[in-house]
Amino acid sequence: MSKLVICKSCGKEVAKGSKCPSCGKDQRNFFMKHKVVTVIIALFIIVGIGSSGNKDSTASTSSTKNANTASVSTPAKPTVPTEYTSALAKAETYGNTMSMSKAGIYDQLTSENGEKFSPKSAQYAVDNAKIDYNANALKKAQEYQKTMSMSPSAVYDQLISENGEKFTPSEAQYAKDNLK
Repeated sequence: MSKLVICKSCGKEVAKGSKCPSCGKDQRNFFMKHKVVTVIIALFIIVGIGSSGNKDSTASTSSTKNANTASVSTPAKPTVPTEYTSALAKAETYGNTMSMSKAGIYDQLTSENGEKFSPKSAQYAVDNAKIDYNANALKKAQEYQKTMSMSPSAVYDQLISENGEKFTPSEAQYAKDNLK
């Protein structure tokens, strides 16, 4: 299936991309003879095109930004660090799936045996999580009442205990008042 070409040196017919059987002249072009060099040159070209494209877009972006800031002064939205958003996601998971208290979530987020978040990111998380702590206290109270046959007063004590659920007294009272 190879095509025949005329040898550039002796004029005989030879297969394209091979050496001439008569004179031994290599019929391949420069790029086929030097594949490694060809790959290196191609990479330089690609990198050169890529970096020159970035410089142009960066320059146009910065000039656009400068033009925009001159005409309209809008405050930039503060960016929240990734650690804070990760802690927030974990806090909402704990609060919404495990019915934990605010203090319990904070302790879990900062625990060396737990999530190991910084105190600042854990505080951000518990302050910004969308969790109904009264509802969580009530769910925990119902679990204690059902599974451990505890009295409402004992449930209340367990909900506010530092060694227990760590709900606030008002959350625990809400739960106690709404037990059936």
